Amino acid sequence: MRREAGGGRRKRSAAAFACAAALLSLSLSSQAQLFGGDDVARKQIAEQAKGLDALKQQNDALAVRLGRIEELLKALSASNPALELAQQLERLRQEISQLRGQVEVLSNEVQSASKRSRDMYVDLDARMKRLEQPSAAGAAPAAATATAATPAPQPSDAEARAYEAAQNQRRIGNYQGAVAGFQNFLAQYPKSPLAHRAQYWVGDSQYNLRDFKGAIAAQQKLIATWPESASVPDALLNIASSQQELGDSASARKTLDGLVARYPASEAAEKARRRLATLK
Repeated sequence: MRREAGGGRRKRSAAAFACAAALLSLSLSSQAQLFGGDDVARKQIAEQAKGLDALKQQNDALAVRLGRIEELLKALSASNPALELAQQLERLRQEISQLRGQVEVLSNEVQSASKRSRDMYVDLDARMKRLEQPSAAGAAPAAATATAATPAPQPSDAEARAYEAAQNQRRIGNYQGAVAGFQNFLAQYPKSPLAHRAQYWVGDSQYNLRDFKGAIAAQQKLIATWPESASVPDALLNIASSQQELGDSASARKTLDGLVARYPASEAAEKARRRLATLK
């Protein structure tokens, strides 16, 4: 009977960790979709993952000890050592109960970090969609000169379909497919009004693939080719994130300082200021 009860406890403990691990996996998957990475949220999640691993190792060790004691308790049930073993068993139960509580707290923290990451991604995606909508309004003829302003260029239907196909790959987390899709788009439509956005998403997707050098090169190409693009501030932020991931904090700080100086009113600059406050 005790052996069966012990087995049930070990199964419940394993189930608790499996649940926490699943929540952690969901959080990391959501985080991977955020452009440039929110370093604070991402580092918090990484630290929480390490904590969860440590707790799991402690739980596994305790489960092994619990199993051994239960075996000894069965063999020595009629002797005095069984009493001491029973006391040890009770202490182990208490320790496992405490570990379960810690796992629950950690799981809640992972869920909170995941929600913050999703909220930030939604905000970013909304901003990018606004940038991707070319202005359709043309100016009326001026009264004095009777000349009309030139309307903003519009992408063709083929361009829009190709661009959206690559975007869909990015949205579902297929960053390899997104890089290929946007690069094909740029090869076919280098003069498209969406070309600068496609170049930005090449760099962002490479960042999410942890190809940080490739991400930096892609964003530098965007800045050099389309220096007036509204995507430049976000490209600079992505470069700084890549530099920090490569361990080059000095370059990351320099890039962030330049971003704030050149585009002080941009949303990317506001993120840069927060990053600078925590960058060592």
